[in-house]
Amino acid sequence: MKTNSDIYYTEFPTPIGTLGIRASDRGLTGIFMEEQRHASEPSERAGWSRSDARLAVARAQFEEYFAGTRTAFDLPFDFDGVGGTPFQRRVWAALTEIPYGETISYGELARRIGQPTAVRAVGLANGRNPLPIIVPCHRVIGANGSLTGFGGGIERKRALLDLEARATRLFPGQATSTYPVRLGGI
Repeated sequence: MKTNSDIYYTEFPTPIGTLGIRASDRGLTGIFMEEQRHASEPSERAGWSRSDARLAVARAQFEEYFAGTRTAFDLPFDFDGVGGTPFQRRVWAALTEIPYGETISYGELARRIGQPTAVRAVGLANGRNPLPIIVPCHRVIGANGSLTGFGGGIERKRALLDLEARATRLFPGQATSTYPVRLGGI
């Protein structure tokens, strides 16, 4: 069983505000933004160890993403540390299949996991995604094309989609990448 002393984190500035990354020795367990819904509470963070060096590769990949030069992350996840129900994990896995620079509706995401009537449950699972940006929940929009729900706020969602749209126009051949999900060390 993991304890908080087995958890590492780093924080750094980005165009959408300070971003925090949490990880175990096996992989990432959380991405946090300022004023994010469902972020960890200060009491949960007690005992985490700051390790900028241990998470330098993850930070570098985020910097490349925000510079518009990275369309796919290549970082391991610690699925035990991430948590979630089996249903939430299915939704999160389906999110990794949404290509960079593209969006789908919550209804389409529900269809992709084989539960077309579970649109609201898909939306709730999407909102509980512990690895936003890497597991691109920001790419899910309302059926009418509206920007709805994002743990980091609608303005951040808009900024992420705008960033990807700009990069897609600049580097059209790179826009088809999806995110490899690996287990293992950072």
